[in-house]
Amino acid sequence: MDPRSIRTPTVVGAVIDLGLCLDLTTSAGIQIVRDAYQNLVKITTEAKSSLPRNREDSLRRNLDCAVVNLVHEVRKNAGYPPIDTVRTVFTEGKPIYDGSGFLMKSHIQICVCNPACIKGVFRVRNETLT
Repeated sequence: MDPRSIRTPTVVGAVIDLGLCLDLTTSAGIQIVRDAYQNLVKITTEAKSSLPRNREDSLRRNLDCAVVNLVHEVRKNAGYPPIDTVRTVFTEGKPIYDGSGFLMKSHIQICVCNPACIKGVFRVRNETLT
């Protein structure tokens, strides 16, 4: 769909139960992903292949996707329960003031792997948006 064809945009909210969450805001979650990255490096080296790369604009994160997919695959092969959601912080944009560590577009993203974790959805009323 061409974004220019959207005449009236809307905001949708969701109630999500994180369930078994690969949480990249914790040291445990970060270590799981670091280990998966090291495994991916080993796999691609042995296969004489190259690692996927994230795009410079950070909009396509092919490497990050491959690493998280490997986490899912390793868990599946080991007989562990599947991950329901993945949560991480993205720090983006310019500093909110000179010398700030806070950035204008920083946000948390949640990827829902298990649709049963979505408990409800709702449309956000326009008057609540600022």
